[in-house]
Parts: sequence; C-alpha cells; structure tokens
Amino acid sequence: MSQNPKTLRNFRIVLWSLVVLVAIGATGLYLFKPPARPLGVTGQAFELASTKGGEFTQADLKGKPSLVFFGYTFCPDVCPTTLAETTAWRAQLGVGADDLRIIFVTVDPDRDTLDKVKGYVEGFDPSIIGLVGDQAQTDAVKKAFGVFSEKKGEPGDPYYLVDHTALVYLINADGTFQSTVAYDEASDTAVGKIKRLIAG
Repeated sequence: MSQNPKTLRNFRIVLWSLVVLVAIGATGLYLFKPPARPLGVTGQAFELASTKGGEFTQADLKGKPSLVFFGYTFCPDVCPTTLAETTAWRAQLGVGADDLRIIFVTVDPDRDTLDKVKGYVEGFDPSIIGLVGDQAQTDAVKKAFGVFSEKKGEPGDPYYLVDHTALVYLINADGTFQSTVAYDEASDTAVGKIKRLIAG
C-alpha cells in the first residue's frame, strides 16, 4: 500500500521539529544547570606556613568559622580594602578571633615572605592569620579553593602586579564551604552572610 507523499512530508517535518526541540532543551540544561560543586573548597590537600607559627593544612580549616581571602602584600587596592572590610564586619558583629578567623593567603610567593605577610596582615588586625608557601604549595591551595592568579607586567619587573580572584570565602566550622562575598558587595549583605556563617 503506497503512502501519500504529502502525509510523509508532514511526518518528516514533525520528526525534525522534535529533534530540534530536544537539542535546544539539552543545550539549555548544559548552559543553565548549576555546577555540581560550588566554587570554594574542593577537598584538595594543601600545606602552608602560618604567621602564627607552624604549618596550616586543609584540616586546620576545621574548628571555627573562617573568612579566607587570597591576595598579596604589593596589591594596591583590592587586598587592603578587603582586609579592612573583613575586620570591620567582624567588629560590627561584635565577635572576635575566637568566634571568626580571618585568613589571608598570598598568591605572590616570589616576593611575599612569611615576615612580610605577618607585618602586613597584623597591620590590619593582630589576630589575622597569614599563610605563605612556595610556588608548588601556592598552586595547591589555589586549586583547593578554585582561585585564579596571574602576574602582569614586563619580565624581570620587580613592581609587577598580580591579577587574582577577589572573593572572600566563607568556611564553616566543620571546614566546609558555605558561600562567598564578592568584592564591592553591599556591606549589609556581606554582614548577613557572615552572621549566618557564625550561627552555623
């Protein structure tokens, strides 16, 4: 029995329309599906020298809530602003280092020695913990937090700048990632996030 050419053509049109719709749907799922893991601590091991003495590892994130920020001592704007803000947020909430740690990790191991970082962070607040490593250790902790950094400037220029991720990572007392505060985020929003972090 022969089929009507017009019916066949209509069937093919419907079939191809369905194929296109499925393809669009799949693309949408790929583009808009949230990441399986939020940006933040990935579980990667790291070990850095601490300005408070000894080594600081992934396990040391446990114990109390923490605000973790990556930067460098030669940073002209983002880093000093962020360190000033984190100490101000903590003061606004009326809590101290026993309730909320502030941790600064340098992304510039070529220039930032432990003594230099210690003097830098303690100029904002004596309780701030500074973390320093060699290049391999720095790469490991950057990978653990999903942090990007890149030197900018001419080769050999001692005054080079470093582009870097400018987020404050909010870490729960059990060492897990909770959320981030973006650079220039409204202070009230940031304080609200930190309040929830402390509340657990």
